[in-house]
Amino acid sequence: MVGTFLKKLKRGLFMTHTEFLERVGDALRRTGPVEPVHLDRLEEGLIAADAGVALATRLVDDLRERVRRSQITTAEELRPAVRARLLELLRAAEEGAALPALTALPKVTLVVGVNGTGKTTTVAKLAKRRQEVGGRVVLAAADTFRAAAVDQLKVWGERVSSPVIHQREGADPAAVVFDAIAAARSRGFDEVIVDTAGRLHTRANLMKELEKVCKVAEREVAGAPHEVLLVLDATTGSNGIEQAQRFGATAGVNGVVLTKLDGTAKGGVVLAIADTLKLPVRWVGVGEAVDDLLPFNAEEFVDSLLDIER
Repeated sequence: MVGTFLKKLKRGLFMTHTEFLERVGDALRRTGPVEPVHLDRLEEGLIAADAGVALATRLVDDLRERVRRSQITTAEELRPAVRARLLELLRAAEEGAALPALTALPKVTLVVGVNGTGKTTTVAKLAKRRQEVGGRVVLAAADTFRAAAVDQLKVWGERVSSPVIHQREGADPAAVVFDAIAAARSRGFDEVIVDTAGRLHTRANLMKELEKVCKVAEREVAGAPHEVLLVLDATTGSNGIEQAQRFGATAGVNGVVLTKLDGTAKGGVVLAIADTLKLPVRWVGVGEAVDDLLPFNAEEFVDSLLDIER
């Protein structure tokens, strides 16, 4: 299974991987002394992949200093040095946003984000992943405003064999979450995954509604919501950073799902998210199929980016 995930991740990262290596391949593959031009290309490649200007500059300045001090003397040492720094960055984000321990069931997972990021399909794919490790999941259709949102989630619920708790159009989303938690308890289910309405982070009234959903969940289950996943579209690159900052302040986001990674050369945004927001990417979407949501693995991501064989 791990091999299958790695193959899918490499396919999903194909555009990022290809463009990045076109820019920096010489720096990572050559032998002999490290030349300034190769560090310049590495910096340009990270920026082009949307890792962020600040991170790219800081990382390459550190490498330049290590070269100056003869801590890195040959080009062969460059790739492992880059790998170590990127892994350090990603692991620090994971450690800084550790999930709270569950003290009561059901676990409540909120899936939030703006419209068009693939939020509803992510909810279903996540339910499928939970089921594969023995979980029993109730889906909460808390997007009560978008036309046909409930019907869309129902279709996905049937595909992944998860019941969908819903109310009439325009109902209070917090009431839907209340009902879903009650249903999970009565049926002995482990988790409630909540599909929230897509909302712009600039809409104060909708963000307050999200706060209410969180308060109801916390009132019903200790520590809830236990996991708040922000769905970001990888094709938007670093433009999603501001979205994440606003949602994090409102809903306590503790992880990111990065969708559409297979359709962009901006996969370096994973690094920008870890560096700027101190949030880990927990899942990546690399296709439309229900199995195309992959648990994020820092080593596999970095090795795929840098073309390191495993």
